[in-house]
Amino acid sequence: MKPSPQTVYDNLNLLEQVDKVSSAQYRQMAQDILADPEVSLQWREAIAERLNQANRQLGLQTANDGDSY
Repeated sequence: MKPSPQTVYDNLNLLEQVDKVSSAQYRQMAQDILADPEVSLQWREAIAERLNQANRQLGLQTANDGDSY
């Protein structure tokens, strides 16, 4: 059973509070929602924006840790 767009949206707020495996799962769920044409455009846009923000934050943290990607 796939999660609701609301659940996926809310989970993206937890990315920094969960372990790496859960974070990756939440990101994958978001990607699945973005690829689902049955999900409303409004939800997909909101999830895409939140995922983009999370990815930017991850990039900043990674760069600050001296790593590169």
